[in-house]
Amino acid sequence: MKYYLAYGSNLNIFQMLSRCPGARLVGVTNLNGYSLVFKGSKTGSYLTLQEEEGGKVPVAVYRITKRDEKALDRYEGFPNFYYKKSFSVPGLTEDAFLYIMKEDRPYGIPTQHYYEVCREGYQDFCFDEEFLKEALRKSKEALANV
Repeated sequence: MKYYLAYGSNLNIFQMLSRCPGARLVGVTNLNGYSLVFKGSKTGSYLTLQEEEGGKVPVAVYRITKRDEKALDRYEGFPNFYYKKSFSVPGLTEDAFLYIMKEDRPYGIPTQHYYEVCREGYQDFCFDEEFLKEALRKSKEALANV
């Protein structure tokens, strides 16, 4: 079993447990030094992380099975679209991992459906939805400057 950090659509509890039935919620924490943005490809734009001094992203911490990890790998397009990065999390005896989109992907605007799935996840965890709104603002701004 491994620890997984969810920050995007996998914060949506219904979606996460549908995809990863063996996952068990451990808690929540903040990932410091990062911010959210929307990037993507021809198939759509999705949340990812980018390094940002003073940034903070709320995440859910799950304990997942190997089967769950394989399901997440498929969903996230690992290793071609997203890669995995490990982080130390206070209170855990081993590192947790999350998915980050490859940095060369262009900024984009998510579909209303994807944004709503993420927003519901933020509500599931009582996270401040301002993080999502800021990610959308940053992505729109980056697109306007291209």
